[in-house]
This record gives sequence, structure tokens and C-alpha cells, in this order.
Amino acid sequence: MTRKLKAAIIGPGNIGTDLMIKVMRNSKHLEMGAMVGVDAGSDGLARANRLGVATTAEGLDGLLKMDVFDSIDIVFDATSASAHKRHNEVLATHGIQVIDLTPAAIGPYVIPAINLEAENASNMNMVTCGGQATIPIVAAVSRIANVHYAEIVASISSKSAGPGTRANIDEFTETTKAAIEKLGGAEQGKAIIVLNPAEPPLIMRDTVFVLSELADEAEVEASILKMVASVQAYVPGYRLKQRVQFDVTPRDQPIKVPKLGLRHGLKTSVYLEVEGAAHYLPSYAGNLDIMTSAALACGDMMAQRRIASGIARGLKEKT
Repeated sequence: MTRKLKAAIIGPGNIGTDLMIKVMRNSKHLEMGAMVGVDAGSDGLARANRLGVATTAEGLDGLLKMDVFDSIDIVFDATSASAHKRHNEVLATHGIQVIDLTPAAIGPYVIPAINLEAENASNMNMVTCGGQATIPIVAAVSRIANVHYAEIVASISSKSAGPGTRANIDEFTETTKAAIEKLGGAEQGKAIIVLNPAEPPLIMRDTVFVLSELADEAEVEASILKMVASVQAYVPGYRLKQRVQFDVTPRDQPIKVPKLGLRHGLKTSVYLEVEGAAHYLPSYAGNLDIMTSAALACGDMMAQRRIASGIARGLKEKT
């Protein structure tokens, strides 16, 4: 039987609750140990109670006092960038693996389809929902040709953007831009998020514009399709909305790229949509689904490593 480590989730909002259900239904190496919040009347804590998960409404301090704490190996933080800094400092003193779903970016940026197997830090940052959806496409292009500029636009339903998302808009654009450059391989990146108030709510849509050196269009498209398949392995609702579009910017008609000057080459346009698995929220909330799916993939990998290396806190108590 596969051994499982206990996980705690801090933040019982939309993302935290959806992640809890994914851990309980789909995780290979994790099981729920605790759900942590600060509002005793929150829906997330109530749902966790109904599912038999230990809860506290006293935040991180409450988690530290729980009997189950000594068996916790992985903590997912789904609160805010500002709150995460203290959470990480405290949890690090206990040797706990932290998976950061906020834009705090204390640890390395992690997108499972790009670099999960290469990273092994005590704090793993899951970038942003828009980053998880779009940066794999930038990386796919950069595997074929040097990328001068990449711009992403993430459009999500306003109903799927909770208080945490709204409080972190600035951090979203800054963190996503930085990850476009670091993980996507772009010289210069830009990120935009749109909260769409349409009724009925629209599914998450993402647009990726990439200006790269001239390259074989068939090779670029093949790289993108391969990357889409890699993301679909852990986010089944991730898909191209239409075929990849190409346009050549001639050398004698270059365009001005901010901070880089004039550039020419191949412009690649990719249009995506992300349909959620509807574990907790409706299927239009693909922005939440891709974050929690990516976090679960990361958590499972880190749990597997802790088990293999013999440093798991929970297993030590059982031996």
C-alpha cells in the first residue's frame, strides 16, 4: 500500500477548499491532516468538519497547538502574499515542506510541466493561475527559438475571484511577469489579468503572444502541442481554443518592444481555455482548478521525496 503523509491547508477559501477535495480524492502520497482558517463561520471550515478533517479558526498559531501538528509534513498556504511570509518563517523552523499558492515568491517558481522534477526547495511557489496556464506555452516556444517578448492576458470570471485573488492583483502581475522571464525564457514579459463580470460566468480564457527569433512554424507548433499534453496530464480541462496562429514581423518592419528596442521575428499567438473539474466550484472556475491541480502535483512529488529520503515527520512517529 502506498504510504501517505499528512497535509495541512492554511486558507479555507475557494482555492483551499478545492485543494482539500483534490487531496482527499486524487492524491497519491498525501492525506488531509488539518484545515486552518481565521473565521470560525467560514464555509471552508464547515465543509472540512463535515468531511472529518480537523480544523482550527485560530490561524497558524492554532495549527501549532493541534495534536495532529507533529504528524504534518506538507503545508499548502492559500492565504495572501503578506501573510505567507510569517507562515513560511514559522513552518521552516519545524522542517515542514511549504507549497505556496500565493504570489509571495519566497521559494523558486514551480510549474509542473516545466520544472517540477528539477526543483527541491523547502518552499515551492506556484506562481499564479495565469502563470500556470500561459507560461508553459512561452517555454514551449523558447525551446525552439529565443523569445524576445511574451505577453499574457488571463481572463477569469469575476465570481471565481475571491478576496485573496482581489487582494493580490499587483502581486499577480509582478510575479507572473517575473516567471514569464525566468521559467518561460523571455527576455521581457508582461502579464495582464481581467476579472470578467459577465453573466452567466465565462470559463477561464488565456491569450499568449510571443515574439521570438524566426523559426520553423511546424516545429514551434509541435512543441506547443507537446506542452499542452503535458499540462493536460494534471489539468484535464486545459486545452487550445483554436490552432496556433503565426505572423512574421519582417526585419525591415520591426516593432518596438518595451525596454528592448526594435525587434523582428516570428509572432506566435495561442488561445487557451481552462475548464475546472468542478470538485468544489463550478466548471467555469478553471483559474482555481489549474492552481490547485498544480499544487497537488507539487505536493505529491515533495511527499514522495520525503518518504524516499526518510525525513518524513509523520512516518518517523510511526516507527
